[in-house]
Amino acid sequence: MGKGRLEAFSDGVLAIIITIMVLELKVPHGEDLASLIPLIPKLLSYVLSFLYLAIYWNNHHHMLHVTHKVTGPILWANMHLLFWLSLVPFATGWMGENRFAPVPTAIYGVPLLMAAIAYWILTQTILNAEGSDSVLARAVKADFKGKGSVLLYVAALGLAFVNPVIARAIYVLVALIWIIPDRRIERALAEHEARRQG
Repeated sequence: MGKGRLEAFSDGVLAIIITIMVLELKVPHGEDLASLIPLIPKLLSYVLSFLYLAIYWNNHHHMLHVTHKVTGPILWANMHLLFWLSLVPFATGWMGENRFAPVPTAIYGVPLLMAAIAYWILTQTILNAEGSDSVLARAVKADFKGKGSVLLYVAALGLAFVNPVIARAIYVLVALIWIIPDRRIERALAEHEARRQG
């Protein structure tokens, strides 16, 4: 099976997820700037979640760019990732609506943690299909950012009950770590092309 349908479906799901999130931002009833102040927690939650979804979309695109075939297990692993990402609007809305209270702040980390694990599973499933000599295998051999992100999410989940500000700071930190697209795949692809031409 080709990868075009998988990419198109994933792009569509992510677009719907972002649309659902933005629809949760209700228009204020007042007509002055002060009427926007109660919306600040929701807006900040939305911006962070939008950033996370953009990061997943970007890295998903890079990974599929070097994927040559799509198998049944890859389809299911991709659906697993999309499931956890589809819960981001709920967690975003709850955290923003409750002004970053401890429980909603902790729950916000659950889909982030599970999406990170699901992305790792998808990567491993693609590696199983592509082989140990693939461009992707060479690119992700040392995945410090991925493993570190999982540890940071687990820490944030626990710290949300101690100090929600620290948990939110960790969520922002992980997003900042990933905001630059994963260059490992681009480097491995460039090396692969250089070897083929040389």
